[in-house]
Amino acid sequence: MITTKQRSKLRTMANTLRPSVTVGKFELTDAVVKEIEVALYHRELVKVSALKSCEISARTMCDEVCARLGCEAVQCVGNRFVVYKRSDKDGIEHIEL
Repeated sequence: MITTKQRSKLRTMANTLRPSVTVGKFELTDAVVKEIEVALYHRELVKVSALKSCEISARTMCDEVCARLGCEAVQCVGNRFVVYKRSDKDGIEHIEL
């Protein structure tokens, strides 16, 4: 569980991020969740965008992704959300909280 200060730092970092994963018209598929998981492994902080025609809300998608991948929800605004998970990958610059 991340603290409020840590969440604030992650939100600041997420402001400059471009969405790495885009969810299409339909719900979260296994392929999309796997793509988010791979992005978390390589970057630790991932912004996900949903198309306006998507039938499921970004908040619901964020909750489902966090439950399935064990990551932390950082922010959910409009049709975008940001998630964080510390990576085990060597050779990357880890985010210091």
